[in-house]
Amino acid sequence: MQHRLSLLILALISTLASTLLLSACGGGPQLPPLAEDAVMLAFGDSLTHGTGAKDAESYPAVLAAATGLTIVNAGIPGEESDAGLARLPDLLAKEQPDLIILGHGGNDLLRKRDLNLTKDNLRQMVELAQSSGASVVLLGVPKPGLFIGTHPLYSELAEAEGIPVEEEALADILSDPDLKSDAIHPNAAGYAELAAAIHALLQRTGALN
Repeated sequence: MQHRLSLLILALISTLASTLLLSACGGGPQLPPLAEDAVMLAFGDSLTHGTGAKDAESYPAVLAAATGLTIVNAGIPGEESDAGLARLPDLLAKEQPDLIILGHGGNDLLRKRDLNLTKDNLRQMVELAQSSGASVVLLGVPKPGLFIGTHPLYSELAEAEGIPVEEEALADILSDPDLKSDAIHPNAAGYAELAAAIHALLQRTGALN
């Protein structure tokens, strides 16, 4: 009886230790810490550009102010993922970022492009960024429809590539009329919430203190 009790206690201690370890590391993929002179590249379409708000109110601008780091806003409104994939290599060579926030594919979803092609384009962007030495964070984009929710391709891609993903913030923001400028874009308050969510993710994954 005493032996079985000892085994039970050891099992409980092991489970608790595993839980604490997962909690300490955020329970998901971790990122290398960013240096004080690190450069982040925010890469995407109008949601990255900040359509619906002033330039200084875009999420990259708000995040840069919060972190004190250089963040290059490389968002082009209306761009689809194939054009983004073609554009990315030159940007990587020019900016040499330490971390990329990849928020692309929204226009593919709106225009009903082939989902497999969109997913493959995003995968190639992730791999290009990683081969350049940059860490990658994926920003999930909502799927069009009456009920706003992030398209599952983003969580699927993040799991396959072993990278962090912020998959709730945009859907939550665009579900709140007070946080959006039109049907598909946040307003200044919405972009501030998006920046805060990405900031929290970077802290959970170890990129920021």
